[in-house]
This record gives sequence, C-alpha cells and structure tokens, in this order.
Amino acid sequence: MRLLHLLTLYMALTLGAIAVPHPARAEMAEIAALRVGDMKKLVFHSAPKTVSQARFFLADDAGMGTLADYQGKYILLNFWATWCAPCRKEMPMLSALQAEFGGDRFEVLTLATGRNTPAGIARFFEKTGITNLPMHTDPKQALAREMGVFGLPVTMILDPQGQEIARLLGDADWNSDSARAIIAALLKANPE
Repeated sequence: MRLLHLLTLYMALTLGAIAVPHPARAEMAEIAALRVGDMKKLVFHSAPKTVSQARFFLADDAGMGTLADYQGKYILLNFWATWCAPCRKEMPMLSALQAEFGGDRFEVLTLATGRNTPAGIARFFEKTGITNLPMHTDPKQALAREMGVFGLPVTMILDPQGQEIARLLGDADWNSDSARAIIAALLKANPE
C-alpha cells in the first residue's frame, strides 16, 4: 500500500513538473503573443536550434565570417538577393529596425545569398538610401543551404548564445509595431 502512495505521489510531482512552464518558455510565449499581421508568420521554436558555422564573405573584401562572430547579442539574420522583389521591398524596413534597435545588444545582419555582385548590392543600397546594413554575401549558398534556406527571403532571430530561436519565411513588415514590440520584448527579457 505504501508503494502505491509513493507511486501516486511520484506521478503527481512528475505531472506537476511538466505542467509548470520554464520561465524562459513563459517569456517566449508572451513575446510570441505580440505577433500581429505579417509577424504571425514568425515561428518561435520550442527549443533553440544550433546554427551552421559555414563561412560567408564579409563586405568590402574584409575576409570571411561566421555566425559565431555575432554571439553576445540578438541577431535578426536576413537571407536575401538583389533579384528578389520581396527581399528588396523589406530591406528599407530592416534598415529602420537596425536604426531603432541596433547596437551592443541587437543587430540586423543581411546576407545576400546566391548570385549577387558586390557592385549590384552597393547600387541597390545606394538607390534606397540604406547605409546601416552590411553587404555580406554567401555566393555559393553554403550557409543558406546548411540553415535550411530554400527560398527567399528568410529571416531568423538568433539569441545571444548564437542559436536560432525563431524563423519567418517570406517577406514581412519589419518596421511594424508588432516587429518592433517583439524586438523590444526580447531585449527586455534578457537585460545586459
């Protein structure tokens, strides 16, 4: 009989432990609840995902980089191409998001994947007045392929540990009230 009581107590404790959400998960659920409009396409993962360490070309022939170089802050990683109309449409919105939140704790990282010439990227940025986003490239799509990017645009949010916590397929209004609220909430949930 005592064994039955202990088993019942064990089951109750186990079920109670499963039902009580982890604080980080509770915060993420609150942040996910801020998704409105285009941001409803932003999918928060149930657990952070490891990202690829494939190298990409840094702007201005500055060498090679990896996503690990950006650890320590939230990264909004956007895979795009100059020939992609939805990508071009959202680039000024990403620039506005970088202008508002960019700094030691957040950065918009744009990565032109596939056939994009540095001159073509520079012309597009100049034409649209974008001066605060990087012109990095992934010409052979090594990083994009390893990150599961098979269409453009694709945008991911990486946490300060360098893990993917959310992904949005297709274009979105990254300067919307919803997008800005999500970024602000992420930064508030993990203060310096």
